[in-house]
Parts: sequence; C-alpha cells; structure tokens
Amino acid sequence: MKLITIMCFVFSPLLFWTQTTQTIRGKVMDKESQYPLDGATVRLLEAPNTIVISAADGKFRMENVPVGRHSIEIEYTFYKTRIIPVIVTAGKEIILAISMEDAFTEIEGSVEITAKKKGELNNDMASVSGKSFSVEETDRYAGSRSDPARMASNFAGVQGADDSRNDIVVRGNSPSGVLWRVEGIDIPNPNHFAISGTSGGPVSVLNNKTMANSDFFTAAFPAEYGNSTAGVFDLKLKNGNNEKHEFTGQFGFLGTEAMAEGPLSKNTGASYLFAYRYSTVSMFSLLGIDIGTSAVPKYQDLSFKFNFPLKNEANLSFFSISGKSDIDILISNQEDPSEVDLYGENDRDQLFGTRIAIIGSTYSKALNEKTFIKSTTAASIQNQRTNHILIFRHIDSTLSTPQFVVDSSRPLMKYWFTESKISNFTSVNKKFNKKNTLKFGLSSDYYLFDFNDSIDANGDNNWETRWDQHSTAFMIRPFVQWKHNFSEKTTLNLGVHQTYFSQGNAYSYPEPRIGFNYRFKENQSLNFGAGLHSQIQPTYTYFYLNDSTNGSMKSSNDNLGLSRSAHFVLGYDRLLGSNASLRMETYYQYLFNIPVSRLYQNSLSMINAGGGFSRFFPESLENKGNGVNYGIEMTVERRFLKGYYFMLTGSVYNSSYKGSDGIERDTDFNGNFAVNGLFGWEKKLKDRNTIGIGTKITWAGGKRYGYIDSVASSFASEVLFKDEGYNSLQFRDYFRADLKLNYRINGKKKNITHEIAVDIVNLTGVKNILSLTYAPDSNTGSPFVENYQLGRLPIFYYKVDF
Repeated sequence: MKLITIMCFVFSPLLFWTQTTQTIRGKVMDKESQYPLDGATVRLLEAPNTIVISAADGKFRMENVPVGRHSIEIEYTFYKTRIIPVIVTAGKEIILAISMEDAFTEIEGSVEITAKKKGELNNDMASVSGKSFSVEETDRYAGSRSDPARMASNFAGVQGADDSRNDIVVRGNSPSGVLWRVEGIDIPNPNHFAISGTSGGPVSVLNNKTMANSDFFTAAFPAEYGNSTAGVFDLKLKNGNNEKHEFTGQFGFLGTEAMAEGPLSKNTGASYLFAYRYSTVSMFSLLGIDIGTSAVPKYQDLSFKFNFPLKNEANLSFFSISGKSDIDILISNQEDPSEVDLYGENDRDQLFGTRIAIIGSTYSKALNEKTFIKSTTAASIQNQRTNHILIFRHIDSTLSTPQFVVDSSRPLMKYWFTESKISNFTSVNKKFNKKNTLKFGLSSDYYLFDFNDSIDANGDNNWETRWDQHSTAFMIRPFVQWKHNFSEKTTLNLGVHQTYFSQGNAYSYPEPRIGFNYRFKENQSLNFGAGLHSQIQPTYTYFYLNDSTNGSMKSSNDNLGLSRSAHFVLGYDRLLGSNASLRMETYYQYLFNIPVSRLYQNSLSMINAGGGFSRFFPESLENKGNGVNYGIEMTVERRFLKGYYFMLTGSVYNSSYKGSDGIERDTDFNGNFAVNGLFGWEKKLKDRNTIGIGTKITWAGGKRYGYIDSVASSFASEVLFKDEGYNSLQFRDYFRADLKLNYRINGKKKNITHEIAVDIVNLTGVKNILSLTYAPDSNTGSPFVENYQLGRLPIFYYKVDF
C-alpha cells in the first residue's frame, strides 16, 4: 500500500499533464493588517506533492492543476492553517486573495496546531450569526438563481418573503431591516423594479460573476455596521485577471450576459472587469415571440471595476454598479375574465420604471506590518417612477366566450421618487500584537431628496399632492471595535457604534456591541453576541403630506426618530469529523422606538412595512411601538467533498409586536418555523467534463392575514383587514421543491469551458398562497381572490468561459 501511495505521488504530475489543466494563483496576506506574507506554503490537497511557496510580495502561482473540484491548503508559521475549496475550469484562471489569522498559545516559544477552518468570515471581529459565502454557492444551490439574497434564504433563520421577489425575512424581522454594503459603502436597494422602503425585488442588479467572497450577518453584527436592525450583506467586488484577457458569455431565462476581464498593464498589475446583462424575455418580445404575457419586464445592468496596484502595498480601484428596468402592466389589453394579475392591481394600467447607479473609488494601503487603512468614496442615485391609469370595463356575456370590454379610462396617479447620496467610509486597522487588534472608522452620507406624488382619486381633475419634497440631510456614524485574544481558545470582541441623522435631529446613544468565543474542546466552541442597533425610517415616509391642520398640507412625520433593536445570541459550534459541522443558535431580540399611530389606537406599525410591491402611506406616527423576536436554529452542513454535499437548516421562532392600542399581535413575517434541505451531487466524466444535480426542499409556516373589512376594502379598491384579529389567521404551510441539473464541458486543448444548466423552481407545482387581492371583476363569485406564489418555473442558461 505504501509503495502504491509513493508511486501516485511520484507520477501524479505526469498524470496531470495529460489532462486539461489551469492555473491557480493569488496572494497571501495577514488578515488584520493586509500585509503580504513571505514563505507561506500553498498545497493542493488532492495532490499533496503539488506545493508552491509565496514570494516576498505574498504572491504564489500553481500551474497545471487538473480541472475539477480541489481544496487548497495554506500554511504559515505562527498562523492558523486555512483550507479553501475551488472549482478549476479550463476557461478561467483561479485568482485568490487569502487572509491568514494569527495562531498562538500561552506557552512561550511553542505553537499549537489548530483546527483547520473552512468558510471563515472576512470580518474577523464577528463572533456569532455570520456566514461567509462564495460566488460558487450562489450558483450551486437549487433555486438561488445566482442571487445572493435568494441564496441566503437557505441559511437558518432566513426565509424568502415572496417567490416573485428576493426580499428576505431574517429572524422574523421586516426585509426593510436588511442592509446592503459594497466595498464598505451602504448602497440603495440593489434590485430591478425596487420599491421605495424595501430591500428586495424580482431580479438583482448585482452580477454574481463580479463578486468576491462576501459576508452575511443575521444578528449582533460587529460595531462597524449600522443603520440596520435585521441583517447585513457585506459584499466585495473581485478584481479582473491582471495577466490574461478572459471572456464570459451567457444566455438564459434571466438575462443575456457578457463579461470581459484582463490586464490594463502587465507591468503594474492593473486590471479591468466589465459585466453587462440584458433581459432575455424583452429580447423575445422584440422578436415577436409570445412569452405568455403582455407585461414584459425590460431590464439591463452594468458593472465594472478598474484596479490599480500602487507602490508600497497601496491600491486604488474604481467601481460601478448600475441598472435600469421598466414594465407596463396593461389590464386594458386583458380580455379573459378568469385572469387576475399577480403583480398589478386589477382596476388600472400601471407603467412602472426604476433606475439605480453607484460609482465609487477605494484607496487602501498597508502602512506597515501592523497597520492598514482603507477609504471608499461613492455617489449613488435611485429613482422610481410610475403612472397609473384607471380603467372602467365590463364583461360582455353576449359573446360566445365572455370577455372584458373597456368602457373608458382616466389618469389616476403618478409619482417620481429620487434619492441621491454621496458617501464615504474610512477605517483603520491597527494590530498591536497577536492578542490585540483595534479597528476604528467613520461612515458619512449626504442625502438629496426629490419626492413627488399626486393623485386624482375622485376623477374631477382635482389632483391631491401627497409628496412634494426637495431637501437634503446627512448621516454620520463613527465606530470603534477591539479584538482581544486571551488565548488560542478564547476571544473577546468589544465595540461601540453611534448614529446621527439630521432629518428630525435623530440620533442614538453609543450602542455597545460584544462578542465572545470559547473553544472548550478541539472541535467544539461556545459563542455569545449582544448589541444595540438602530435604523432610520424609509426616507420617503418622513415627507408624506398627511396633516392639513393649518389649512395647508404638511408632514407630521418629519421628526421621527430611529427604530432600535437589542440583540442577544448564544451559539454552539461543533465539527463533525473533518468535513461536516453542526451549528446551533438561540436568540432574543427586543425592538423598540418603532413608529406606530399617534392619533388612533390601532394595529398599525412600521414593523410590518418593507415587503412586497406596495409603498407605505403613513398616518401621523410616533416612536412608541415595540416588538419581540425569539427562536432557536440549527444547521448541519457537509462541505463538498468526494462528489457530494448537503446542508440541513431548521428554525422555530416567534415574532410579535404591539401597535398603539397595546395589543400583542403576530407580525406580518411570523411564520413560526422554517426547514430547508439541500443536497448536491457531482460526477467527473472523462477527466474533463462534469455533471451535477442539486436539490432543495423548503417547508415553512404560511403567511399571516386577518379578517377582511369588506366595506373599507370596497371603498379603497384593495384588501383591508380589521384591527380585531389582525394577523391571527395563517395561510396553509408553504412547501417548495427545486431541482437543478448542470453539465460542464472543459475544452481538451483550448482554454474554454461550456456549461448548460436548468433550475426548475417549484418542481411539483404546489400552489402556495401569497396574499389576497381585491378583484371585483373576477368570475370567482367573491371580490377577494387568492394570489399564488410562482408555479413551476424552469430557468435555463448556457454559459461559455474562454
């Protein structure tokens, strides 16, 4: 047996030479100071004699690596060993930025061999409720549709709120509590067809092909994160290949894409990366192909990054993310009375469009082996506009097939919301020694608001102005956090964050954050996290003209304060052998200073706002509401090894609140439980090609609703619920099974990779109820009709890398 093993080691390079191969290269750095590490050992675990050493600038290069899945092991004296999984294809080089964490013991002059971590967070000051994710994961999981938010809905404590959107509910919180960051900057809702005050949408503007490994937090996040009470996506953008030009083309249901990357200067290592996508279904419509609906979503997005390494471990980059989307939902063209539009209202034509653009630059520099500084400045703009035309129609039953006939129409409503922002985030990392690291910084935002909205509710051409705001505001958020390693097994993270928002002179007192990790056995650890968090209200809600006390309309909500939340988390982690892990967390969140009705005793609360396609029209509010979320979660995960992986997640939770009437109710997002099961299998064929199968099953509590107020609903032409019994009812449980099939072909001689895949969402076609809608023209016998989530939807794509 030993002889066979030795022969495999000796001759494996020759075997690899006959296969399709690719290059793995990158840079090894200290995690906290970002200073390059000279002499790190980089090993291919599938061929342990394939070893390279990082140079003085931290760079390494490993050539002739066979295509397929591999694990890269990185070792460096006095640092913890890391293992990084990679997928090597013929079409693209693998370029890694590897951050190494100090390892030490209290025994002078000795170093322990520590457990090998996999998938560790980029932010090493997070103690609980955090998970790092890769681009490969956004593609791997069935039903994720290459979308970070939909991918995150597989994690424990995270649920999708609506199949047609990527809003996520984190531990019972509103999706509006989720913060999106790119390169340290808070960005607007990064989705096509985004609605003001929400964090999701039907299609993400973010292109996962431009992303590097990123972090996602669900509670008690580190002190550098603010303006969020639910969760944080901390996204990083990757650099383009700085040695060779590479291209990607993709054609699929969600878009037709093109991406290019390569060197701007091989001498300096400067690089570029461009990615563009255009809606495939709108292309079909332009070609006259019937896609089954006249409401064709038209969207396109563009991302780019230019990266310029400078002298003395400095770097300058420029980046941009932008998107444009439009859709016209025209019920005036609808003839079949049995049709009820899922996304629009059934009494009007709706012309809706959104725009988003973010452009910025990042400067970073390792001042020395102990100090690292990073500063990002960006400008962003987000715009939503709509025009509603009221349609009057009747059903003509004299025809052989009854159909709608339009009698007349009139303008009903139009709005234009634009929010612009100039932002800066600057931070300094100071590593004093192996035990102590300090990080401090400042986040600054300057807002420009341009909100206009008017409605002709009575049809008498007497337009009521609901928004007419042209103003500015600014927000400042300083933070400081300190990490102390008592020993190899015990770590403490302490921090403070503070927020000031000039609109309404809203501010938070210093918000403490604490995290603690104790590894009491080699494969087991206990973790604790707690912190105070705050968030401004959706900016448009400050300016709703709802008060006519003095004869002219004004807003009664322009002085609203911050919503607050206290998080407490206790966790237990255990390694199950070398390839699997168990994580359990229990949490308690107390939400307070939530806006509720000031003039009336009712169930209204901003805690329920932020999901779906509708804006919130607030009456006079005050920060006197509260809510409670608590639950327990479990994750069992096996990393991809020997051809398969699996992940099982489960959560049992409760989410409740009190409105101005003091009655405790379930929140809109209280499903009580959620279970996810994911499994993936992959087989390598003929040393070059790969076939893969992925499955996902989700079972969760149904959405909440209440008793319908028929009279008020008829008057308002929308479903309105009574305060009594609000959210006391629940639709039947949600169930969905997804299946993904993919086949990857690596070129034998040329550096080219083809991939064909189909992702079948809701494989069994279960009719999950989304909501109730008011549709008096329907032929169901009731003006209140059930809206269903997506039915069976096959999503295909073909991709080529070269």
